[in-house]
Amino acid sequence: MMNVNDIIDDRYKILKILGEGGMATVYLAEDIISGREVAVKIIKEETMKNPVNLTRFEREARAAASLKHQNIVRVINLGTHKGRPYMVNEFIDGKTLRDTLNIRGKFSFLEACDIMHQLCSAVLFAHQNGVIHRDIKPQNVFITIDGTIKLGDFGIATFQNGAHVTRSEVVVGSVHYLAPEISQGNPATPQSDIYSLGITFFELITGRVPFDDESALTVALKHIKDKFPSIKKFNPKTPSVIEKIILKACAKVPLDRYRSVYDMRKDIVNILHNPDCLKEKKGFFARLFHRK
Repeated sequence: MMNVNDIIDDRYKILKILGEGGMATVYLAEDIISGREVAVKIIKEETMKNPVNLTRFEREARAAASLKHQNIVRVINLGTHKGRPYMVNEFIDGKTLRDTLNIRGKFSFLEACDIMHQLCSAVLFAHQNGVIHRDIKPQNVFITIDGTIKLGDFGIATFQNGAHVTRSEVVVGSVHYLAPEISQGNPATPQSDIYSLGITFFELITGRVPFDDESALTVALKHIKDKFPSIKKFNPKTPSVIEKIILKACAKVPLDRYRSVYDMRKDIVNILHNPDCLKEKKGFFARLFHRK
């Protein structure tokens, strides 16, 4: 455990704890050289004993450090402090999408499209650089004060041209957002990330996930076997253009999904350029009786 005012590598002065997970602790620190605030993520001593944890941490550092994009949490530096690997990230002054959903319940259709446009841009850039995220969910997406979306936590990311992923490593990720093929033990592909994007889009506009249960196994089986629920059941005003995007992204068979995140983002851009398509269309009689 680091203490307030401890200094890492004669540069990063610890100010306070920002958060703690099972594998690492994140601290708010001051970069003594630049004077700016940064987030320092350092692996816990006890988790270093398990080589899988060490590999995962190093994988996240390598994946995130290779990606420089406005919608991806930027890695500023990598290093080792007293034998423990750490990474220095830009400090995000904002909340996660999960925090915001917990407060607001859901987003407007236009807000959700704007968020998904930025998130798709981040994932597309990762894919173009050979990185599959594998854990896209609101908990790993930050939204800054000015509305900028930042994708973080590449802890279980894989490299498309990297070493073979063992079968025991494949079924990793948050089960509520996990593509069916991964739950079945198949390797992650860009289409797996597209599925998670679709589930996230669903949650942004409905305030809930499509499949839920106390048992993680039951949730996984629902993703594999159950018909995707009606989006309009949970938000009756959902425009058809949004419904079509989500259903295509969340097709059970990977080949039935978008061929690339670029194609998914293109459909979202069309909505942002034509926001009138989000307006509720009235039937003939409704229009007739609303005439002045």
